[in-house]
Amino acid sequence: MSVAETELLVCIKCRQGPENPLGDDRRPGRRLYDRLTEAGAPEGVRLRAVECLQNCDYGCTIALRGGTRWIYVYGNVDEVEAVETLLDGAARYAATADGLIPWRERPDHFKRNCVARIPPANFPDPLEED
Repeated sequence: MSVAETELLVCIKCRQGPENPLGDDRRPGRRLYDRLTEAGAPEGVRLRAVECLQNCDYGCTIALRGGTRWIYVYGNVDEVEAVETLLDGAARYAATADGLIPWRERPDHFKRNCVARIPPANFPDPLEED
């Protein structure tokens, strides 16, 4: 992964309860990944499938990461309705140097469904003096 590249990670094992109302054998996470693949990722964003993001009780889960940016994990993603929101959010994330999308510019889903914000591998210790 290049420093500037953004990855949109999609858990393909995610499920939303035991029922499958859409009547196909794919789990909701896999259906979300397939829909994102069909829609096409924004420039500078690489779509990747992952086995599990350990957020199983909260529907489909995705993560955004890249270079020296903060990593964000979002849950409660609807595999049918969220495709455009995720692609918009990924493009906004990719356009930042640090991964911090200004609050007012974040898609609504990103404002309300953040599971975790993880610092990049190298980050300044806020308790160390300059």
